[in-house]
Amino acid sequence: MPDPVFERIALVGVGLIGSSIARAAAEYGAAGSVALYDMSDEVRAKAAGLGLGEVADTLEAAVAGADCVILCVPVGALEAVAKAAVPHMKDGAILTDVGSVKKQAAGALFAADNGKVHIIPGHPIAGTEQSGPEAGFPTLFRNAWHILTPREDADEAYQAAVVRLSDFWTALGAKVETMEAGRHDRVLAITSHLPHLIAFNIVATAFDMETVEQGEVVKYSAGGFRDFTRIAASDPVMWRDVFLNNKEAVLECLGRFSEDLAALQRAIRWGDGDMLMREFTRARTIRKAIIDAGQDSGAVNFGRNEAVNGKAKP
Repeated sequence: MPDPVFERIALVGVGLIGSSIARAAAEYGAAGSVALYDMSDEVRAKAAGLGLGEVADTLEAAVAGADCVILCVPVGALEAVAKAAVPHMKDGAILTDVGSVKKQAAGALFAADNGKVHIIPGHPIAGTEQSGPEAGFPTLFRNAWHILTPREDADEAYQAAVVRLSDFWTALGAKVETMEAGRHDRVLAITSHLPHLIAFNIVATAFDMETVEQGEVVKYSAGGFRDFTRIAASDPVMWRDVFLNNKEAVLECLGRFSEDLAALQRAIRWGDGDMLMREFTRARTIRKAIIDAGQDSGAVNFGRNEAVNGKAKP
């Protein structure tokens, strides 16, 4: 096994992502030791029982001496947690996060900057609808993208820290790219945030329809609706913060989506089969491109996900 990238890392927040980082860092030798902290007594107890690392009783104890501190908390909590952590971090350590909104996250993290640590916002584009320390697994980041949004006007020490953090995520199996924070948020608004918003809305609409009984919705759920319910089962706190902190990009995408949806609505109303065929055919080519890029499998899936490494396929 190669030498660890970091002698010691600290994970603040031990949900799906935090517990997966702990497992992956141990399995692939990316860190010599892992310290963990969560504000929930119950979560800390579960993490200790699962043997995920050295569970600290306080945030200060967890981050002290760590070469890299990773904040795995909702975007809305980043600023407060970062300000609490930074004064107790050693000089030259790296502070990063896993939030799926980067412009607001960067502002929150940099607001805690004391000039002695290297702040490098990040986002692993990986996850499942599960949550909690027991939901994590070490292969979550294998072949997934990890986006870093570092400072642009940085000195050599900061640039070296970016390389080191990239090496850490690469050791976990991720493919690392750097990107400007605003661009990240625009890309994720259409590829992740809007689909989740649509899923939440479709599931709520299905259960609110007066002409359909809830029992029928559950009993006769087809594969498409089941996929939406899986997405809609995601952590509501995390997604509340995502939409509140990436509102401009999400609203821009939602506006365009609403216009395109209205066009399909008109085509259905007026029996414009040519327009429907054109749009559906175009959508199929995008699906093929995603499969060809290795972002998904073309294997048949009727909604009954196979187990992958002991976990449900995300």
